[in-house]
Amino acid sequence: MEARAIAKYIRISPLKVNYIAREIRGKNVEEALAILEFTPKKGARELQKVLNSAIANAENNFGLDRDSLYVAEAYANDGPTMKRWRPRGKGRAYPILKRSSHIGVVVKERE
Repeated sequence: MEARAIAKYIRISPLKVNYIAREIRGKNVEEALAILEFTPKKGARELQKVLNSAIANAENNFGLDRDSLYVAEAYANDGPTMKRWRPRGKGRAYPILKRSSHIGVVVKERE
């Protein structure tokens, strides 16, 4: 049995979130929450919200026990990119890419 949660259109680069998601993959949910609590990055706060939502989904929708849950998947996929332009010398313009993410977490029950 598995439960999932997805946060869409989060204004942070997926590269920054995947760096943190790699740390919690395969860990017990309590250990993963402790790691995210003490990671001083914006992506950790967003990932923590999604993980809490996935845990709540597992408990309320499927009746799973919180103590036996682990993080099966944690990922950040590309969302839409806002394109802006920065003026440069000699009349040129350079692009600025403001990236966004779709952050997802899947928790499963250990057998």
